[in-house]
Amino acid sequence: MPAVRLRAGDRQARVAYLIARTATLVRNLKLTIEYEGTNYVGWQRQPAGVSIQALLEDALAPIEKRAVVVHGAGRTDAGVHALAQVASVEVALALDAETLQRALNAVLPADVRVLAIAEMPASFHARFSAISKTYEYRIVNAPYVSAFLHRYVWHVPQRLDVDAMREGASALAGRHDFAAFQAAGTPVESAERTIHEIAWSGGGGPHQPLVLRVRGDGFLRHMVRAIAGTLVDVGSGRWPASHVASILASRRRVSAGRSAPPPGLFLVEVGYPAEP
Repeated sequence: MPAVRLRAGDRQARVAYLIARTATLVRNLKLTIEYEGTNYVGWQRQPAGVSIQALLEDALAPIEKRAVVVHGAGRTDAGVHALAQVASVEVALALDAETLQRALNAVLPADVRVLAIAEMPASFHARFSAISKTYEYRIVNAPYVSAFLHRYVWHVPQRLDVDAMREGASALAGRHDFAAFQAAGTPVESAERTIHEIAWSGGGGPHQPLVLRVRGDGFLRHMVRAIAGTLVDVGSGRWPASHVASILASRRRVSAGRSAPPPGLFLVEVGYPAEP
């Protein structure tokens, strides 16, 4: 069958149609963001106060020329920081990733930065596609804390037994019901989570934080902060290290220690399946 030859006007119309259609195709973008959380109510948009989600959505709306919804990998709480939060958003804008990154960073406050933007398949979702998250909780265990760190650590002046804290942390590795370490009244179907890695490192005076690193397949609300507070109670002598297993088995929040304050918590990394 002979090919159909389009007239010049038809070809121009076809090209214009394809350009217009391409311009309106939905693109799924992955944003990697860092933020200093001191001034914010957390990731999620709230009725009052400024959130990271709201900042990103409000920055994207004038570029996209419509309202958008930005989905975060994790809902960090007020005062919590992120070194590499991940978000996804569907847009129709035609800007390349580098130009869009510059445009967003030009309007976002200086304590919120877009580190990278990548095109993703339509099936990618920052939260539901994630297979792991890594958090760090930072403590300065010294008589005073450096003036340059006080907004990013929990200052615990009394001497801590770090070896006991390491022993207590080991009871939390693996898959368990972490109901004892979640915020009271958290609406979840199951409190079972898997901790792949939990370890203490560092420490050495007012300028060198003691760091609890926790990597798992997911976390309950306030879970890392509750773990950090409980392990500090172990380190200060309130409980022996062996008591952590009993707290875990109790599945009761009142059995565990206090939640460590927000400023010491950082979302460090979000893991996803390897891209083909």
